[in-house]
Amino acid sequence: MITFHREGRSIMLGSIVIFLGLSALNYYFLASAIFGLFLFLEIGFAVLLYLIIQFFRIPNRTCAGQLQDIMCPADGKVVVIEEVEETEYFKDKRIQVSIFMSPLNVHANYYPISGEVSYTKYHPGLFLVAWHPKSSTDNERSTCVVKHSSGTEILFRQIAGALARRICYYAQTGDKAQQGAEFGFIKFGSRVDLFLPLGTKIDVQLGQKVKAKLTKLGTLN
Repeated sequence: MITFHREGRSIMLGSIVIFLGLSALNYYFLASAIFGLFLFLEIGFAVLLYLIIQFFRIPNRTCAGQLQDIMCPADGKVVVIEEVEETEYFKDKRIQVSIFMSPLNVHANYYPISGEVSYTKYHPGLFLVAWHPKSSTDNERSTCVVKHSSGTEILFRQIAGALARRICYYAQTGDKAQQGAEFGFIKFGSRVDLFLPLGTKIDVQLGQKVKAKLTKLGTLN
């Protein structure tokens, strides 16, 4: 069963109203005069409306992760697996795993592990394309850190893309994070970065398509 995210209610309703208005104008001016153009535009309007509505879909999934598993927080494709310097919170070297979400992917984001939220921060910024090297430091983004019961902390960051204009995040410092529970949503194309301890066993590969709550990214030590 598929439901639709609350963040999309006003956008979907507005899109339906606009679609009906454009369809009415299209029918009035073109249906009898230039039927081929009328049909082409009508199909185009319908496809655009479908793309907008499907963007806010939320599939019914049960998280398959175990206690030590790091589960995927977003649908998309793995575009980065590398050792980097994390400069906001840890200020040391970490393994970065980045997942790019196209406009066709589900854009709800979920906690990859259970634990306690130890840090959150929102950063306003630019809207570079999500795969740009500076998007993780210059774009609009939010940062969240969860401390696992083992004492290990992992950081994950929502990053807005060229099409995204609003990051929605619900995590607050001190919250109890439940693996597979929703912590945020990004409207339109975007990316999620995870920063994991060195030595973390990574179970995905570059270019791999992944699904939130179902794909295991790695295992905590």
